[in-house]
Amino acid sequence: MRELYPSITPYATGMMDAGDGHSVYWEECGNPDGKPVVFLHGGPGGGASERHRRLFDPERYRIVLLDQRGCGRSLPHAGDPQVDMSANTTWHLVADLEMLRTQRGIDKWQVFGGSWGSALALAYAETHPDRVSELVLRGIFTLRDSELDWFYEGPASNIAPDTWAGFLGGLPENQRVPGRLVENYGTALFDPDPAVHQPAAVAWATWEFSNLTVQPRPDLIATAQDPIASTAFARIENHYFRHDGWFTPGQLIANAPVLNEIPTVIVQGRYDICTPATTAWDLHQALPHATFVLVEDAGHAYDEPGILDALITATDEFAR
Repeated sequence: MRELYPSITPYATGMMDAGDGHSVYWEECGNPDGKPVVFLHGGPGGGASERHRRLFDPERYRIVLLDQRGCGRSLPHAGDPQVDMSANTTWHLVADLEMLRTQRGIDKWQVFGGSWGSALALAYAETHPDRVSELVLRGIFTLRDSELDWFYEGPASNIAPDTWAGFLGGLPENQRVPGRLVENYGTALFDPDPAVHQPAAVAWATWEFSNLTVQPRPDLIATAQDPIASTAFARIENHYFRHDGWFTPGQLIANAPVLNEIPTVIVQGRYDICTPATTAWDLHQALPHATFVLVEDAGHAYDEPGILDALITATDEFAR
């Protein structure tokens, strides 16, 4: 089984002025003369981490990571209740990626994204297919109504009723209405009072982090208890979900055939509660040339053993 590459530090970092009052943090690691790859984190709002650098052979890859608007080290941080979210949309993020590629002098890059990062990767690649050398996609999420309803409106509670009770507990009892939970959470998360939005944010993040893996990971769940980080994470996610990612229904899968010339690997955990395998399968039907890896005994997280093995196998193969 493959393991993460050893820890590395960036050889370059910066804050890119993306316009609209946003500064986007970026970093580069590995080999500055290597094969360019951009890592797109999940969420939206999850941020990039030191461990994400380690998915790629540092001797063969020029590894570019960024914190998308409003999260991580980017500014302004959505944990601040005064932050305006109007200039934080999928299409702003796609434009940010293209600006960063241009500023860093990269002609084409591999695009690697998991969970929300897979949606952003597809949106970017479908907009700029001539700038993508390969796609590595994990835990496929395209923000269709069926996907959002599954995890945030009640059906997933049939698998995880205990953690679902905690999710409902983030809202007043009279607002725990299936079919309106994302909307009602939006009201709570964007309330300026920390006594309202912080408990809601922690409940939202705890529900998600409790279901990332087949076996519970207390280390992941503990990160959801940070009220500032969880506020940014939950606000950005909720903002995107209430707007269906600014996609037309089924857009990412419907437009996927424009990617038929791009080598693609799709990696999916069979027991992924957050983004069930049906979406990955639907994407594979639209991209029959893609390598499709359905990992047994794995959930959603990139570092589930079988998923990690498939991802590093893919990046190693593409580096050759």
